[in-house]
This record gives sequence, C-alpha cells and structure tokens, in this order.
Amino acid sequence: MSGSAREREGDAERTLTAPATAPGRGFARTWWGRAWLKALEETALDGEPLRNGRRHARAGAVGAVTVRPGRITAVIQERDGTGYRSDVLWQPLSDEEWDGFLDMAVDRAGHIAALLDREMPPHLVEDAAAAGVELLPGIGDLEPECGCEAWDHCAHSAALCYQMAGLLDQDPFVLLLMRGRSERRLLDELQVRSVARASRAAGTDEEAPDHEGPASDAVGVPAVTAFAAEDLLPPLPAPPPVPQAPGQPPTLYSETGPPSGSGVDADALEFLAADAAARALRLLSEALAPDHEQQPLEGELTLHQDGVRLAAATSDTRLLARLAVGTGRRRAELDLAVRAWRYGGAAALAVLEDDRGPEPEALARAEAALGAAWEDGDRPRLRAMGAGRWSVADAPAQLRYGHDGRWWPYRKERGRWVPAGPAEHDPAAALAEALNET
Repeated sequence: MSGSAREREGDAERTLTAPATAPGRGFARTWWGRAWLKALEETALDGEPLRNGRRHARAGAVGAVTVRPGRITAVIQERDGTGYRSDVLWQPLSDEEWDGFLDMAVDRAGHIAALLDREMPPHLVEDAAAAGVELLPGIGDLEPECGCEAWDHCAHSAALCYQMAGLLDQDPFVLLLMRGRSERRLLDELQVRSVARASRAAGTDEEAPDHEGPASDAVGVPAVTAFAAEDLLPPLPAPPPVPQAPGQPPTLYSETGPPSGSGVDADALEFLAADAAARALRLLSEALAPDHEQQPLEGELTLHQDGVRLAAATSDTRLLARLAVGTGRRRAELDLAVRAWRYGGAAALAVLEDDRGPEPEALARAEAALGAAWEDGDRPRLRAMGAGRWSVADAPAQLRYGHDGRWWPYRKERGRWVPAGPAEHDPAAALAEALNET
C-alpha cells in the first residue's frame, strides 16, 4: 500500500495487549466500553458463542490485537492449540464525516481535553451525533470474519470483541483509529483548523496583515534556549520506566496475502519483528544502566553469526530449516552452533568453528596456565590436539583455549565434540564443568 493510501485510510495501526480481566468482573468499566459490547451482544443471533467467547477472553486465549482503520485482528487459541485468525470489521467514517467531527471538536475545546485524558464524555458523542457522526457502533455495525468460517459471530470473534472492550477502556483513541484516524493525525488536523480559525479571527478583529505560508513557518525560540530559561518552563518529567517486556509486533496476515511468487513469509517477518523489538529493549536497558559509557562496544555480527543468533531464539522447525540453508550449514551443524551460541555468543561460536587456534604467544600462555592450574600429581593427563585444544586421556572431555583468553569446556557425544558449558578463566574450572556433564 502506498504512503498516500495509508494517509487516506488513517495513517496508522496499533498492536495492543488488553489487560487480564479478573474473575467476577466485567470486561468493560467505562460507558463507551459497555456500549461497544452492547453492539456485539444485541447483534449476535445465538448466546452460546458469546458465552464461549467470554471464556476464551478470560482464559487469555486472545493474542495481541492489531487495530487499523475499519478492522481489528487477533489470533485466538483453542485448548488443543489450534489458532484461528478472527477479524471484526466496522466501516470507517468518510472524509465528510470527519470534517464534521473536526469542526465540532474545534468549537468545543473541552472535548479534546477529555480525549487527551483518555475519557469520552457522553456529551462528546452526543455533539458528534448532532454533527452527523456516529462514534460508537450500533446493532449490526460489527461484522465478523473468522478462520473457523462461521457465518455469524462465533466464539473467536466474540472473544476478540470482549478483549477490545478492555482496550477501549484504556484509550478511546483506539476507537477513533478504527473509525479512520490515528491519534497523531487527528490532533494534527485539529491544530491546523484551530490555527486557521485563530488567524481568520485575528485578521477580522485586529486587521492583522496577511502573510503567506503556514503558521509553522514563524520564527520560534531554539529549544536549548527555552529549556535554559528555568523561570519560563516547568522541569521536564522523569523519563518513563523501561518496559518489562518488548512490545508485540503487528500481525502481518492480510485479507489478500502476499503476491503469488513474491517469496514473502509472514511468519518469518513476524519473527524478525519480534526479534528487533527484543533487541531494542535490551539496547535501551543497557544504555540506561550505570557506567554504560565504560562498557566496550559490541562488535558487529556477520550474517553467518547473526543467523545462529536468530536460530537460538526460535524452536520453529521451518524457520530453523531456512536459517540452516541461509547460513550454509546442515541442520545438525546449526543445532551445534546454536548450542555454542547459548553458552557464550560469538566468542563461543568462534571456538567451535575456528580451527586456526590462538597465536603462538597466546598458545604459550595457555600452556603455562595449564601447568599451573593443578597441584603436583593432580593434573589430568592431557593430550594436545592442536589449535589450542587439549583432550583428557581417560575421559570424553576437552579444553579449548579461545582468542579471548578464556577456557571452554567440551565433551564428546556420539563421536563428536560439543560445547559443555560457558567459558572460564581457570582451565581447571572449565575442565571440571566438562567432566560434570559426562
């Protein structure tokens, strides 16, 4: 979809997770949340799907809800693990209807203040209706589409609607997004209308000279100057807390699916989006940690390394097969690389796959460390296997010396050497780890 088309249709979508509903409590607390549910319950022809939908919603079977103009979407999991994509459609407002709503809202500043407080007072809905705009759904407005192929509201679409009620309680802008306007776009359009109205009033009442260009072209004060004037501006609020978990990426399933032959894999894209969110949260947490500026910078991963990192984050066999092909490994080789990665990231992967071993000076230090690691008579019989590797003569255990100066424990399984634990600075400790695994 082109950028202009997205702008016409609302210029946004949001993916949200509704709060859990405590047993014995209703799904909606606010009057507009209850109005949403009323539209559902008075439309459904059968009460059984509604009861099952409530059970699904209370059991946490509804996944993240994606809200976009005219549609909400989620995947609902049955008890047997089967997932059904369910959509609920509601016709967005036309451009003419939005013009009427915006003109009404500019005349009544209290309405916008209420929305910014995440409230939707009844008189806002009444004034919108007087302007020809119905903000809340009525009977028959919420149309279901579900992968279970029910022709009316089913347990899945009902569960989605009950979960949506909790989201509407939190933020009525979610309702307006479904009607066709994101919060940012709505507030921008209100600002433009307010400035235009104020300019017209000033030109009529004060005969101010006309000037070309939008009001935003006026020269302002640099932000650094404004914030330096402590007597003019209040102090900045404290930064928000770091989220406990990464956000949910939007669902990428659409009504039409990707073009035939495009090679687009929605599951793979969703996995990459979730990975990007998790990495962003980790980077943010590390950036806000004490003494962050003293920490060394991470090296950039190669595509070969990053493929293993991604494989370590999933158990989806289909994605693992694709990652094996993409990194030039057989599946068994990828599984071994993943095992190494989980013990120590890129450094552990290098010890597994790099046969070159340390430089001569580092190798000499490793030999000296091996000689000093045990008391006389306690040292195990070690055989040098080349490239900074020493195997225990009478046990399926091995030590490997990495380029980072640490010792990595290995053990033999089914005729091959596999990582047995994280790295140690002491070779005796690393060998003990390898022997404990056998």
